[in-house]
Amino acid sequence: MVARVIPVDPFDLVIFGGTGDLARRKILPALCRRFADGQMPEGSRIIGAARAALDTDGFRQMIRKALDEFLGEDAPDADSQSRFVDALSYVKVDAASDDGWADLRGALREDVVRAFYFSVGPSLFGPIAAQLGAFNLVTPETRIVVEKPFGHDLETARALNQTLAAHFDETQIYRIDHYLGKETVQNLMAVRFANILFEPLWNSRFVDHVQITVAESVGVGGRGPYYDKSGAMRDMVQNHLMQLLCLIAMEPPHCFEPDAVRDEKLKVINALDPVSAGEAVRGQYTAGPNSASYLTEVETPDSLTESYVALKVGISNWRWKGTPFYLRTGKRLRSRSSEIAITFRDPPHSIFGEGAPWRANVLVIRLQPDEGMTLRVMIKEPGPGGMRLKDVALDMSFADALGEDMHIPDAYERLIMDVIRGNQTLFMRGDEVEAAWAWTDPIIDGWRKAADKPSEYDPFSSGPEDALMLMHRDGRKWREIR
Repeated sequence: MVARVIPVDPFDLVIFGGTGDLARRKILPALCRRFADGQMPEGSRIIGAARAALDTDGFRQMIRKALDEFLGEDAPDADSQSRFVDALSYVKVDAASDDGWADLRGALREDVVRAFYFSVGPSLFGPIAAQLGAFNLVTPETRIVVEKPFGHDLETARALNQTLAAHFDETQIYRIDHYLGKETVQNLMAVRFANILFEPLWNSRFVDHVQITVAESVGVGGRGPYYDKSGAMRDMVQNHLMQLLCLIAMEPPHCFEPDAVRDEKLKVINALDPVSAGEAVRGQYTAGPNSASYLTEVETPDSLTESYVALKVGISNWRWKGTPFYLRTGKRLRSRSSEIAITFRDPPHSIFGEGAPWRANVLVIRLQPDEGMTLRVMIKEPGPGGMRLKDVALDMSFADALGEDMHIPDAYERLIMDVIRGNQTLFMRGDEVEAAWAWTDPIIDGWRKAADKPSEYDPFSSGPEDALMLMHRDGRKWREIR
């Protein structure tokens, strides 16, 4: 099966930090796939920009090696890769000085979409934005792509938004969260708003609770110094899990347009009940037989930074009041698994007797690794001898439904091309980011003031015991991390 290709006009894309890990591991492989699928028309150009003393030939050689390493088994053919690399060029640019900016200006065209990808640390966002303005590189068709973190707290997020707003209109700023580019996340909106089946049940009258899990089996690894200044709440909850929560809980927008969707997400964030620091579980993984502890990996023996968070969230609006949303995320857990599970309430009366076995209907949206959806329903177990009930799964994986030869695009493939098309639907707006920080900051501040040590949990487990108690107090339990 071949995906429908929506063409775009030729464009110039500049990747600041073009020699960095994110560019080599994600951005350029994603662009190579889009090139191979015909979504980069003749005349489109990709320009790497960094401080490294390279020329275009050296940059191309670096990216060839990166494509060999990161494209994977279903990589585009060698000819497509070669032609893609030939479309690359390089300009040596120093964000902290005027070096190279005139050369970059000379490499760009005036009459095409001009996108600048800030694949750099957040401390360089402001200087790069200022230099783009100072060297007259901003046109009406200019877009900038900003990677998270969008600030460290509400104060810094506001400062960052103000810095970017001094040089760019909000319609030109694309705050990228790769979770929103996942096919299953987008399918969540399709399931909700393109089918009548679920919408009448999508409220507190019929939904008992919702679980959102983003589990990772890896530790912090080489990100230790950065991660220890961030933690799971800032690194995952404030952005990734918050976005998933919004897509589950939002009201139907009046149309599938950027501000219509983002307006509804903002309403969800503003309706979140406050969560005290004591109600949020935080943990750190310990050492295992073949793995180092969190404290060893970050090289800070007294660190109080969490590698795990679990919390119960309420939404005070008419649709969701009374239905809890349980969020958890952590590193060094049993497996790499991301899913959303909507557990429905039991029927008000069972005609099969009080002793009949019963399990609630659950709709599970799997984000990774096996993207798809499962709906668990009750049926009669085959055979004579009375009405024996059994729950079964109505399972749909993308690979089975769409065919083994159907390439499911990486999130960056979709999101980068949306930047070129000028479609901000799957990107966060400035007020949305600030609202998320306004809700998250009091929890983090409470932890800082209490200075309590996070609960320890074994590596490759399901997390700390305190997280289990968070659910047990409500007579519920977490879904098993498989």
